[in-house]
This record gives sequence, C-alpha cells and structure tokens, in this order.
Amino acid sequence: MSPFEHGEVFVLDDGGEVDLDLGNYERFLDVTLTRDNNITTGKIYQSVLDKERRGDYLGKTVQVVPHITDAIKDWIESVSSVPVDGKSGPADVCVIELGGTVGDIESMPFIEALRQLSFSVGKENFCLVHVSLVPVLGVVGEQKTKPTQHSVRELRALGLTPDLLACRSAQPLLHGTKEKLSQFCHVPVANILNVHDVPNIWHVPLLLRNQNAHEAILKQLNCISMASPPDLQAWTKMAETYDNLTESVKIAMVGKYTGLSDAYLSVIKALLHACVACSMKPSVEWIAASDLEDESARMTPEAHAKAWETLKSCSCVLVPGGFGDRGVQGMILAAKFARENKIPYLGICLGMQISVIEYSRSVLGLERANSEEFDADTPNPVVIFMPEGSRTHMGSTMRLGSRITFFKNPDCLTSKLYQNPACVDERHRHRYEVNPDFIEQLEGAGLKFVGNDESGRRMEVLELPNHPYYIGVQFHPEFKSRPGRPSALFQGLILAATGRLQAYLSSLPDLRSKVPQPL
Repeated sequence: MSPFEHGEVFVLDDGGEVDLDLGNYERFLDVTLTRDNNITTGKIYQSVLDKERRGDYLGKTVQVVPHITDAIKDWIESVSSVPVDGKSGPADVCVIELGGTVGDIESMPFIEALRQLSFSVGKENFCLVHVSLVPVLGVVGEQKTKPTQHSVRELRALGLTPDLLACRSAQPLLHGTKEKLSQFCHVPVANILNVHDVPNIWHVPLLLRNQNAHEAILKQLNCISMASPPDLQAWTKMAETYDNLTESVKIAMVGKYTGLSDAYLSVIKALLHACVACSMKPSVEWIAASDLEDESARMTPEAHAKAWETLKSCSCVLVPGGFGDRGVQGMILAAKFARENKIPYLGICLGMQISVIEYSRSVLGLERANSEEFDADTPNPVVIFMPEGSRTHMGSTMRLGSRITFFKNPDCLTSKLYQNPACVDERHRHRYEVNPDFIEQLEGAGLKFVGNDESGRRMEVLELPNHPYYIGVQFHPEFKSRPGRPSALFQGLILAATGRLQAYLSSLPDLRSKVPQPL
C-alpha cells in the first residue's frame, strides 16, 4: 500500500496489515485488534469467491445481494462476539466504522448489509451515528446545514435513518443550527453532537462526554441501566497537561514520505506520548532524506542547505521505516552526523539497517557496503533478504506481527529502558535483516547487537557504547505506544535529547523478570 495514498500501514499483533484508523482505535481504547477487525471489499469478495469455488452455493448465480451482503453481515457478527479488551466473554457493544462517503459506489454493498443487519437485530440493538461536516462559507460566517441535510436524505433513501448526528465544524454549533438540523434530519436536538476543533485530539472524548453522547448511545441501545459513568479523570489530566506545556524539543524526522505526515502517524503519536511523559511538547522537523544527499546540493542547493541547517538545529534524530532506495544516502548521512556528533539517534526498521550500512562504510572501511534491497551486486551485503521471504509475491510475505526479542545483556541501555525484562514482544514488518556473517566484524569495531530473536541469529537491537543514545531496532515500537504509557525507546530518545536520561535510569527499580532464556 502506497504511503502517499493510504498513509501508514498499521501492523497488528497477529501480523495483519491494516488501515491507520485501527491504530487510532488501539491507542484511544487501549485494545488489541486482529486482522479480522479490518473488513475490506477485497476480503469480502475473496471469501465469496472461495465459497463459490468450494461449491458452497450449489451452482447458484452469485450476486451482490444476497451473497456479498450476507458475507458482510456474517463477518460483522462473528467479529462482534470476540472481545478485544483482554476480558473473557462476548463484548457488550461492537463499534462499526463504515468509511467513505454516503453515495459512493464502493460502499453500497456495505450500506445495504447494514440496512439488513439493523432490521434483523432490531432497533434497540442498533445505533447509527452519521458523521457530517458543517462548513462556514463567506465572510458572513453562516453555518451551512445543507451538506448534512443532503447526506442524511441520501442515507434515508438507502434505508438507514441516523439516530445521532456527529457534526464536524471549526467552531461550536449555534443552537439555531442544531434546531435546523433536527427539523430537517429528523434527529432530536439532544442527539446532535458537535465535534468542533479543539486544542489537541485528547479533548475529543471529553467534548463528547460533556454533550452526554454516551447517554444518548446507551439509551438507544437500551443499556443505560447496566452502564457506569465514564471515568475520564486521568484522561482529562493528560489533555490539560499537554495544553499547559511550554517547553519543546526539536526532533529531526529524516524519512522518505515527509510530504504526507500520515505516512508516519504512529511514529508521530509515539513521539507525542513520550514528550508528554517528559513534560515537553514535540516539535517535529520534517527532513526529506533526499535533500541531504550530494546530488541535491547540485540540483536544488537551497533545499539541500535548508535540510542540513534543520538537521543541525535539532536535539535528536529519528530515521523511521520505509522501502526502496530513494533517499537512502541522505539517511546514511543523517545517521553518520548523529553518530559523530553525539546526537541522540533512534533508527526503526530501515533506520536500524541504515546505521549498520553507515557504520560498515565509515568505521569498517567497506566503502561498497550496502543492503541487497538497494544493490543486489554489493560485495559487502551487510543487510540481506530474509531466507523465508518471497521475491515474487509482495502481499503479506514479510516478517509480520508480534515477535519476541531476547536481550543478550541485561545491562544494555535498551533493556534498562524496558525496565530489565529478559525479553520484549514488539511488532515487526520487514523483508530484510542484518547479515549475521558480519556481526562479529561489526561488534569487533564497537557496534553492539544487544537483542536477537529466539534463534540467536537474527539481530533485533543494536547500540553504540560511549554515545549518549544511539539505538537501532528491527521492530516497530511505535505500534504499541499508548497515551500515558509511552514506548520505552521513544521516551529514552526524548530523555536523551533533553539531557535527563541518566537521572531517569537511576530512578528505575531493577525489575528483571524470570523469563527463561532461549536455548
């Protein structure tokens, strides 16, 4: 999936590659989702085709209605009974997000499936929240309700009537606007929720709570008697704490897809969580890796000079994941700059491989050291294609999902940041790995590989001793970062950037667990 078109690919524990929206749900609700929680048109059509090939339809003509719609309903009903919050027993409520816009041809089978589902489960078991935009046009500043009126009319023509309206707007809705929406959309004023712009996104649940959105939904689902009041004290404190932060830390984000911030959404959220935990505001400086390269100095000298000026002004450097050779030389230069100038550095996935390539070239003297991804004929392949990978099929053929990383040395910085477990469980998404044949040579030159997989041959974590903070990880720690519970490595990066890492480490208790080491 192209990051420029879809944003980031969010990876789940079971290896599911899904839309970034599921990352938002995991972070906000602190749940663990699976690939089955992500329904796509392709998955539905594939399941129906598989059934037809097996003969499940007994040779009947396969149609959108009822076969496609039945497959959608069956998928929803099967997923709705599986808890995602770690508790046993079926869930009380299943939330379904239908993306796109009412009227899109792509979403028609899904809308029809939801119409049928609402009829079969009964009105007291189905609550429809319609999200719409209320724009303000012209200098008069009048809030226009026509877009919402038309989308509700379209929705009702398709057999679905909204129980609640969630209206996005820049400013709070006027009472007159709500009354007009209520009159023309057949929704009570109390059920018209206004989701206007707020200082930070953590205010949105508080905004909905203050409008009694939870009560409106519970009343519609006839669950008002079994629900307790929402406990949002800690959440409120977190949102207000961020609003009152005054100091910031400059973070250099050196990547390939800097033109679209959604391509690194989980990384940005992980930095936010870490900064708030350190009482700092993140100031992310986007640097296109290609602008750091020598070629850029010749072709676009102004962009080249600005990129280097920005990099040198930052307190830490982060190189996130990515694929392809565009911008790789710029990332290598950024890693070298951070290493030589003792600037805190965190390399994630590709960022770790970049640090290995840079160290091999600069310290080992292997001038043509490279990854097989970028140069198949390199005489020094310090990063290689994984033996179990597929070179012909691109979809779901990477090393995906949660994998255990064992620490070789409990005294390494990464282990201390995780508070000294024997191992950690983090999510992966990669096709290439550090070549084990070069490990001895790299470690002899000072680069330490402190974490590996259960086999002991696949390198997961590297560190550079005698450096304030220079860590590379093959996994993606950003996927498990949560508000109020930041990723250890991101928090370590911010602490190092603000000169507080050693004090933090000294305050940690020794919590080394008794998890057995791999054979």
